[in-house]
Parts: sequence; C-alpha cells; structure tokens
Amino acid sequence: MPLPESPFIYLASRSPRRQQLLEQIGVSFRLLAPGVDEDAEALERVRPGEDPGKYVLRVTLAKAAAARERLTRLALPAAPILVADTTVAIGGTILGKPAHAAEALDMLTRLAGRTHRVITAVAVARGSTRTSSMVNVSRVTFARIPKAELEAYVATGEPMDKAGAYGIQGAIARHVRRIEGSYSSIMGLPLYETARLLGYAGRAVS
Repeated sequence: MPLPESPFIYLASRSPRRQQLLEQIGVSFRLLAPGVDEDAEALERVRPGEDPGKYVLRVTLAKAAAARERLTRLALPAAPILVADTTVAIGGTILGKPAHAAEALDMLTRLAGRTHRVITAVAVARGSTRTSSMVNVSRVTFARIPKAELEAYVATGEPMDKAGAYGIQGAIARHVRRIEGSYSSIMGLPLYETARLLGYAGRAVS
C-alpha cells in the first residue's frame, strides 16, 4: 500500500549526475549526503570473492541504513530517502573507483575492446524500517582504444571518482560501440527503477 505522497525526497549522495537525473524526471529533492565524520568509503570496500551484483546491493542497503540514521540524528522532517551505488564488472571482477592514475589506466586498458557490465542498485528507505530496492544490469562495449588516448583521458582527472574509471557522459563516450540496457543506470541512477520505487513510497513521478 503506497504511503501518502511527500513533497520531496532525500538524496543520500553528493553525485552531481544523480542530482541531474532526478531533476530530469522532475523529482524535488534535498541532499542528505554523508557528513565529514562518516567513513562513507568504508561501506564500499569489497569483501574477498564477493559477487558484483550482491556487492552493489549490499553497499546500497548499507548506505540506506546509514542515511536513515543520519536523518534521525539530524532531526530532519520525514521523507523517503533515495540511495544508489554503481559498480563495473568484468566477469566476477569488480572495478571500483581507482585510487590513483595508474590504477585508472589499468582499468581502462582492461575495458578497451571488450564488453563489461555496469550494475547499479537503487533503494528507497521510508519510515523506521521499510526499504525497497531494485538492481539494474546494463552492458557497455568499448572499441579498441590507443594507449595514448587512454593516458590523455586519465590526465583529465575525470576517471578518478567513477566506478570503472570512466563516465559514460564524458569524453570516453566516443569509444562506446554499443550499450545494452539503461543509459541512466550507467550514469549512476536507473530512472525506470527509481520511478517505480518512489511510486511505492508515495512519491509519484509524473
């Protein structure tokens, strides 16, 4: 049973891409990003042998729980909380955010000329205990990319805060041969799944 509609939701993320995507579908939101006292990166650590799909869902649900605690601690008005996490995977190998330029170059070298999965989990938390979630799996195929072009892309700094060391909306897009699935999910927020979850939470998306 849907809850009464809230005039806004909370977005528990600093990602400008997720903010842009919510604006695209007309969702009013307020930021509920982790504070400086929270170790948000710790939630994203991969456990040994962890399956990419299970990993991204686990991280998203952990972020949802942390955001709910944050909302309570700050005594903010109640509203649904939207949380998402994205990872890139080749087979069973998870490619997260690169720690440095050399790691970014290594990731991009592995992706060039191949097809990989982009897995995004999205969750909406409402009330004190209820959380609904969905997972989108899309596939991206890159053409072969000369090493010099990869190095130039890494030098822009764009890969450094992105899973798999690239942003589909950035300069690397000219090397994308094929996409199977959701472009918005590859950006970081699957809009179809997001709209459905917000509908369940009482926040209809027109």
